[in-house]
Amino acid sequence: MLMQTHEARLAALREELKKRGLDGFVIPISDEHMSEYVGDYAQRLAWLTGFGGSAGSAAVTLDTAAIFVDGRYTVQVRDQVDERLFAYQSVPATSPAKWLAENAGEGAKVGFDPWLHSRGWAKAAGKALADVGAELVPVSGNPIDAVWQDRPEPSAAVATIQEEALAGRGHADKRGEVAQWLKDKKLDAAVISALDSVAWLLNIRGKDVTHTPVALSYVIAHEDGTAELFIAEEKVTPELRQHLGNAVTIRDRMDFEPALKSLSGKRVAVDPDYGVAAISLALEEGGATPVSERDPTILAKAVKNGVEAQGHREAQALDGVAVCKYLHWLSVEAPKGGIDELTAAAKLLEFRRHYGDLRDTSFDTISAASGHAALPHYKVDEDSNIPIPPGSIYLCDSGGQYPCGTTDITRTVWIGTPDGQAQPTAEMKDRFTRVLKGHIAIAQAIFPEGTCGGQLDTLARHALWQAGTDFAHGTGHGVGSFLSVHEGPQRIGKVNGAQAGTLEPLKAGMILSNEPGYYKAGEFGIRIENLVLTEERHIDGADEGTWFGFENLTWVPIDRTLIEPALLSENERSWLNRYHADTRALLAPRLEGEVLDWLMEQTEPL
Repeated sequence: MLMQTHEARLAALREELKKRGLDGFVIPISDEHMSEYVGDYAQRLAWLTGFGGSAGSAAVTLDTAAIFVDGRYTVQVRDQVDERLFAYQSVPATSPAKWLAENAGEGAKVGFDPWLHSRGWAKAAGKALADVGAELVPVSGNPIDAVWQDRPEPSAAVATIQEEALAGRGHADKRGEVAQWLKDKKLDAAVISALDSVAWLLNIRGKDVTHTPVALSYVIAHEDGTAELFIAEEKVTPELRQHLGNAVTIRDRMDFEPALKSLSGKRVAVDPDYGVAAISLALEEGGATPVSERDPTILAKAVKNGVEAQGHREAQALDGVAVCKYLHWLSVEAPKGGIDELTAAAKLLEFRRHYGDLRDTSFDTISAASGHAALPHYKVDEDSNIPIPPGSIYLCDSGGQYPCGTTDITRTVWIGTPDGQAQPTAEMKDRFTRVLKGHIAIAQAIFPEGTCGGQLDTLARHALWQAGTDFAHGTGHGVGSFLSVHEGPQRIGKVNGAQAGTLEPLKAGMILSNEPGYYKAGEFGIRIENLVLTEERHIDGADEGTWFGFENLTWVPIDRTLIEPALLSENERSWLNRYHADTRALLAPRLEGEVLDWLMEQTEPL
């Protein structure tokens, strides 16, 4: 009989811990690749606690338990997780390691799955426990898997090929670049464990993880340019074998750990963020030396070549048509009432599927009405779904995965009333316009070589700061090419220890989002998001050196109803009018009828 309640599941886990001589255990949202999104088979935290967010963890002892989330999930965790079973804990104010150090007690043995945590986390947590006389112990086989009776199997979908016509480079060329990097670093091999890195390096894709077109696999890349791909046999097709050729050995995924142990005497690069602790443990057990180095594909993947950049332009045009059709539909139907958040999200997906070669959404659509729009990471479901009220602000953040590129766009729009009388308040227009001013400032930024995203971030916030307000998320993240919608290493955000990537110098070819926002708790939220491509800029009379700016990639009208024109400078007004003229020029030939009429009206000069 299956365990239906979280109370029964927690009790079963505790019994399993007792059998193993453990006094506690840590449960993250993670997989063996430290992925942002994980397959159903790896949703251990959700199974144990009921929490459905994308970031969080839990810690369990034999008599108490806690769940740890950041500020994005303060409301959600209370809706989904029984406080009688799990105490709510906020990070970064605390952490599983700190909590366990306070609750496990001297002499306690706390288990962790080394395939789900980084080496750095294991060292830090181990020290925190050692300081109070407890011990962090790697487990062989996850104890949750031992009691999760109906745990899904990992996806068996076959791996597919990303043709060079879309990738812009062959995988032999990419492997050669990694081999040269290894030689320069005096290393023998590199473990490539991040799923999007494997996909980029070998020009393969898959359907194993929602929102990210990757195949569950690992690569060991060698300094002679050869590589070993570890992947389940059922995923391998004759076409894949032919694509990879003789220089890439295909081995079963189960052979990965033994292969690590066979690298005796080798110096092997392991990424500190994406290489789980088990990789370094296996290397050391086999007599190899793990060397902490950033995955050599990370930066190369982030710098898009000309083919990838053109693919993104094509994907944005496809997506722009779908989003325009959606916003036109919303402008007609939502003022009548009767449209809710789920219906709206489903309609947008329908338009994307109908118009372009959509393979998946790039993340869960944020379809947010009223106060829900003030939650930057809101996720609508059957329980949270509400109607979109006429006479209100509605925010939609969404994206698509197309073979030629990955999209991510946010539009905030005014939902009118049937009589056309309802208008946004002065406060709404003020805040929307200040967000727009920040968006334009990033879009127009010119900066010298070596500039990082943290140095640009203030531009997005300046107009909001002048009104005594701010937004609590980053301004921009990297985006992949038919890969992860959140791709490092670059990022635009406030510079602090929690914001990895804000100190990464921006390079030509990097794609970022530009998405400042404003959120009034319980009432409304505003965000305007386009994607931009970093490019070199020639500036007459500039000092020596290389200078950069951004090419805009996303083309969908920005709601003029919410703009307070008096707040815009002449330069900002000119930018907006040019943006709308360019949007019209690109999309008008692809639209017709009422949607074309809507586009023409929405792109009139301000």
